[in-house]
Amino acid sequence: MITNQVLQGIADGLKMITRRDFCIYSAEAKVVATTADDILGEYHEQVEFFINSHADSQEMENAHYVKVYDEYLTEYVMSVKGSDEEAYKLGKLGAFQIKNLLSAYKEKFNKENLIKNLLLDNLLLIDIYNRAKKLNIENDVPRVVYVIDNVENAEISSIEIIRNLFPDKNKDFITAIDESSIILVKEVLSKSDEEIQEVANMIYDTLLTEIMTEVSIGVGTVVVDLKDVSNSYKEATMSLEVGKIFDCGTKISTYSKLGVGRIIYQLPITLCKMFIEEVLKGKKIRNFDEETLSTVNKFFENSLNVSETSRQLYIHRNTLVYRLDKLLKTTGLDLREFDDAIVFKITIMVSQYMEYMEQLSVPKM
Repeated sequence: MITNQVLQGIADGLKMITRRDFCIYSAEAKVVATTADDILGEYHEQVEFFINSHADSQEMENAHYVKVYDEYLTEYVMSVKGSDEEAYKLGKLGAFQIKNLLSAYKEKFNKENLIKNLLLDNLLLIDIYNRAKKLNIENDVPRVVYVIDNVENAEISSIEIIRNLFPDKNKDFITAIDESSIILVKEVLSKSDEEIQEVANMIYDTLLTEIMTEVSIGVGTVVVDLKDVSNSYKEATMSLEVGKIFDCGTKISTYSKLGVGRIIYQLPITLCKMFIEEVLKGKKIRNFDEETLSTVNKFFENSLNVSETSRQLYIHRNTLVYRLDKLLKTTGLDLREFDDAIVFKITIMVSQYMEYMEQLSVPKM
């Protein structure tokens, strides 16, 4: 569980402080860290015999050996050069340090394992509450899930940056299910949209500065019960997908603000095709020229206000009216009428969704 590099660091640190040589053996009596070449592999059989004995410590060949236990099983053996009382104490001290490190690693990975299984709905309800209680994870506190996407190509460890941003490991949990994304389960003070958005903005700005990459962030809704964290994760994941389809320029997508895009995303492709056929009568949105589509989008942005739209497009009011009339002849929809405008707006969004699904080549029935 603990890497050999970490164990070597412990041995080196102890030698620097005490000026004595240390060696750490695995449960198989193999050397995993040492500060002196003359200890390497010299006493393999003696160490193996010691591990299988009932003794907690033993003096052999001018060195003290102390077992490091993990739940009554020998995990490591710490040895220190010298046969005096101080060597014995230093061996015990080193073993104590490794045991504490084992406990810390175990708790960390147990919590991470619980959160991963919680996100993936791999746990029974009774298991969630029992394991959370053992790991001192509170149940009834407000939490929200953030999914940070597009971090796989970063030269700096993005997950470490996020952990530095949210160092409280008892309240905030950071994990990764795949190489391209990081998941943050964040405890929040309230269900305030401002607080949730502020956290998302901080993550985005920090990663943009540190790894020079524009990540995408999906934000779920706040849940109060631990068992509902998986729902917030699903919402955050959906927010990422819906954001990619309908809001290409938006890097932070919040589930509660997805609007009609959230509904369209869950429609069967067959139903979408029927709708497009009925509205456009065999045509597709991509068949319309760029000028028409940009005019329509700007018209929607300005709440169907002809004067404001023509001003922002730097065209005469009559030119805008001509373009809208041209669209009316083609589709039978007058975008100056609210109901027709809604139909065409939904048509554009459904078309975006269909094109996205076609690119992914994922049949959705």
